[in-house]
Amino acid sequence: MINEVNIHTHGNTGHLSLNRPKALHALTLDMCHAMSAALTDWAADDAIEAVILDHAEGRGFCAGGDINLLRHSALNDGGAGGRAFFHDEYQLNHQMFEYAKPIVAFMDGITMGGGVGIALPCKYRVATENTRFAMPETGIGLFPDVGGGWHLSRLGGRLGQFLALTGARLDGAECHFAGIATHYLPADKLAEAKARIAENPDRIAGILSELSVTPPQARVEENCDRINKHFASDRYEDILASLEADDSEWAAKELATLRTKSPQTCKVALRQLADSAELDSFADNMRMEYRIASRVLTRPDFAEGVRAVIVDKTHDPKWNPATAEEVSEELIDSIFAPLPDGEEWAPLK
Repeated sequence: MINEVNIHTHGNTGHLSLNRPKALHALTLDMCHAMSAALTDWAADDAIEAVILDHAEGRGFCAGGDINLLRHSALNDGGAGGRAFFHDEYQLNHQMFEYAKPIVAFMDGITMGGGVGIALPCKYRVATENTRFAMPETGIGLFPDVGGGWHLSRLGGRLGQFLALTGARLDGAECHFAGIATHYLPADKLAEAKARIAENPDRIAGILSELSVTPPQARVEENCDRINKHFASDRYEDILASLEADDSEWAAKELATLRTKSPQTCKVALRQLADSAELDSFADNMRMEYRIASRVLTRPDFAEGVRAVIVDKTHDPKWNPATAEEVSEELIDSIFAPLPDGEEWAPLK
């Protein structure tokens, strides 16, 4: 069996390279554990000054987490396996966020869900013309986890709320415009960038700046005023009503998109981002997201959403509750409530 993460060192630089090309490098629990162990070792190794994170062959940086494992757990073991996956994946996200040595993520290709969770904690985040960034979870009855509450709530205006609800994809130029990426490089410059960083890990910022180019105009920029207007409220019903009252083609398109999403997890995402914006630590955010994940995993919308979008590909999910109005505040409160003693998320020791 191939290594699903290639782990190397080059001089004073550690190198993590995701290696599940047939699954677009989607994360398994074993991959999370391997990355976490390597980062722990390198943190204690004075010789290692920086870490490169990329993918091996094939498309995609990382398409997400192991959705099939999560659905199987939801249907067969009451969510126990899924909760274990979320718990340790979130430990990796937090470990990377707090990491004392700079990590450079090369988001060359699809960067979605779990891929966002390992890219955005990195100090340097490189986009290219191949980057396709999204948090599409509401379309399968999940929510933008892996630190999405923290990262999306801290983007400018209401862009984070728009991305969380619609699952809209951003290209590399848009990622750079939004601050999701710190640098924009042509894909054909990545090999040179990695080689130079491996030789001079103390010069990462300079190397990336020297190889950066001006990205194309960000398409999302011209829609920012619309996004800020229509997605201004933290009440999902208000957002739907605002779009319904606008007869523009753009509003009709976004409204049609939202009609395909789980009303429950759209409301969860809005609460998640609003609450996260008030938090002082990433650990507190991950504790909150683990509470949400533990509950959303076994609610009807997740297994149904994965069936409709990923398993059967019929794209006809029957959401329960079916409308925003039917998703009660009591239900949302129960999803966010603390877990029983001994079951809360905790960072790696």
